[in-house]
Amino acid sequence: MQQNRPSLYTCLSPALLHLYDISNSIVVIIDVLRATSTIATALHHEAKEIIPVDSVPECIRIGKQMEAITAGERDGKVAEGLQYGNSPFEYPASFIAGKTLVLTTTNGTKLLHMALNNGAHEVITGAFANLSAVCEHLIQQNKPVLLACAAWKDRVNIEDSLFAGAVIHQIKHHFSVDCDASAIAELMYTQAQADLFTFMKQNNASHYKRLSAFGLEKDIQHCLTPDTAPVVPIYHEGKLIKSALR
Repeated sequence: MQQNRPSLYTCLSPALLHLYDISNSIVVIIDVLRATSTIATALHHEAKEIIPVDSVPECIRIGKQMEAITAGERDGKVAEGLQYGNSPFEYPASFIAGKTLVLTTTNGTKLLHMALNNGAHEVITGAFANLSAVCEHLIQQNKPVLLACAAWKDRVNIEDSLFAGAVIHQIKHHFSVDCDASAIAELMYTQAQADLFTFMKQNNASHYKRLSAFGLEKDIQHCLTPDTAPVVPIYHEGKLIKSALR
């Protein structure tokens, strides 16, 4: 019966997060290009943990303190003072296994901290790379869900909305979905699902244009490929680790 199912809402921009009560919700942080794709990839490749921070100076400070890898971007490029960028291709198992990664990004890590500050019950990260794992986790937990899109500097973007739509398309029969943002996201996903990359390109997606200008079309295609990193990154005591619940 629909009324007994947990609710599912979609927040298309961090600027709208304050409109949602997330105190009993699992919040899925979505930053497809490229933070949450990189997080899933690094943990799938046996990174020990990922420490998400919302500023470059904090990333540098913690990296030195822990002798960890520091990584992140600002406006699509490696941030000054950090060692590595935000591409999943930078974190093969041969490099990242057993290591701690301190990560900061333009949008995704900031949204994660906003969710924590607003009292989220649980925070996980989602991308096409771990689409099925995220869907399974949300069904198993049977709690209210907020799909939180990192967007781009508070402006709604296509790729994060597409991922929200993909999740809704897979799990909507397990949840009560009464939310126009969710309907919009799923409608767009059903139009795009046959070829997400071409959909982004043909519709002049802003992040497609931004990253392709840096020669990163390979990254875009990889980040739109489902289930390359089947893990659930979950936030626990200041760190993202692989969930043991699956």
